Amino acid sequence: MPGYNCAQAHFDHAREFDALRRDLSAMAAEAGCALVTGCAEREGEAIYNTALAIGPNGEVLAHHRKRLLFGDMERATFHKGSGASCLFEYGGRRFGLLICYEIEFPELARDLARQGAEVFLVPTANPEGYEHVQRYLLPARAHENGAFVVYANYCGTENGLTFGGQSLVVGPDGECILSAGRTPALLIGELPTLGVYPPGVLSTQLQDLS
Repeated sequence: MPGYNCAQAHFDHAREFDALRRDLSAMAAEAGCALVTGCAEREGEAIYNTALAIGPNGEVLAHHRKRLLFGDMERATFHKGSGASCLFEYGGRRFGLLICYEIEFPELARDLARQGAEVFLVPTANPEGYEHVQRYLLPARAHENGAFVVYANYCGTENGLTFGGQSLVVGPDGECILSAGRTPALLIGELPTLGVYPPGVLSTQLQDLS
């Protein structure tokens, strides 16, 4: 919210954290489910590319400001986020929150995995022409960390830029569990219990690589 390839809209319609929290919490509580969404967040004169995770009782589970900005539009529009890696627990699992371009960097996903993340949630606005991300990078991030990747991508055309869609869920073995096409879609699935690596093996591998 409010779209992606529309710098002026980010400035005009970015909202402060309390306003975002109030409205999104009401939506989550009404629906009785948790949600994760991307939004333009205002703090004073600064605008951030932000992802919020809200629980079904309206509580804020996670608040992440994108740290790795992509391209001229983002760098001209958004301030760079800072702070620790963003993790939260929900439904007996530990989740890591990244935004779009950030999942393409092994170091960020590895940092979350070291802290116990089982699922990477990634709200995204990836344009056409970058399908290698879904084809190669997401399976690699999932497999090398023994985690699930849930990648929800924008679709359609906005200000002359067409987004690729192809949202997907990848399992710890690097195989696709669920996928969408290039048009709006609702994917519903269940993440199985992690079992690709024997207990303790993954954490040992991560420590050895640090």
